[in-house]
Amino acid sequence: MREPTMFSLYVECRQEEKDLLVADLWERGSVGITELEASGGRCGLRAFFDDADAGKLARDFERYGATARAEEDCDWIELARARLPPMLVGNRFFLVPEWRDDPTPPGRLRIEVNPGLAFGTGAHESTQLCLERLEQELRPGMKVLDVGIGAGILAQAAELLGARRVFGCDIDPVAVEIARRKMSFVGSVDAVRTASVDLITANISAEAIVQLALDLLRVIRPGGIVIAGGIELPEVGDVERALRDAGAAIRSSHVKGHWMALVAARS
Repeated sequence: MREPTMFSLYVECRQEEKDLLVADLWERGSVGITELEASGGRCGLRAFFDDADAGKLARDFERYGATARAEEDCDWIELARARLPPMLVGNRFFLVPEWRDDPTPPGRLRIEVNPGLAFGTGAHESTQLCLERLEQELRPGMKVLDVGIGAGILAQAAELLGARRVFGCDIDPVAVEIARRKMSFVGSVDAVRTASVDLITANISAEAIVQLALDLLRVIRPGGIVIAGGIELPEVGDVERALRDAGAAIRSSHVKGHWMALVAARS
């Protein structure tokens, strides 16, 4: 009998936490996730990994009662793929795993995603918040900068909505490769020309937005829009202050679960 070369992590959560937890597991490198019944109306998830530290992952997901076990080799990827459905996001978007051939619903814009690749599920609440804001704020012909492109979901959405040109910047090597294939890659925000874009999406983290606020407002044109995501609720005040200090007016805020997106305009 061969030695196991894979392990799985079992976690439980409330139903309203499921989408966020699934996204977190994909982002940590899971090669497949299955949903299981749990007691008390809770959701059970078993995530499979083939190149990760089982002990560290179990500690990182301790709040969900994580337990790890060794698994025999199996095509867990195909098993999990069959159970990963497409998603409707906002009023315009249809996010579908790239291996599925589900027809695009009428009136929807199709975005093919690769779960597990550079934060590429689209299931994360902060990604959905940014997509919803993008469909409201982007006008055809705009130049768009996507800061922290991940798998390029927001950049694809901007192109589908009629952006004239989309630029991307990121520091993750996988995301950089995606950017070079799909859009104009500019490396970092400080390489972008002053007052050269109409709209910025920054679905990164509160800390990163605070650090980049001056550069974000530098590259946006007067009246241009910044959609800032990846912000947990307790961090909102810090981000609002940083954007205001950099010269932005906060136009609106939007909440989904434990996450918030801000829409700001350059004064």
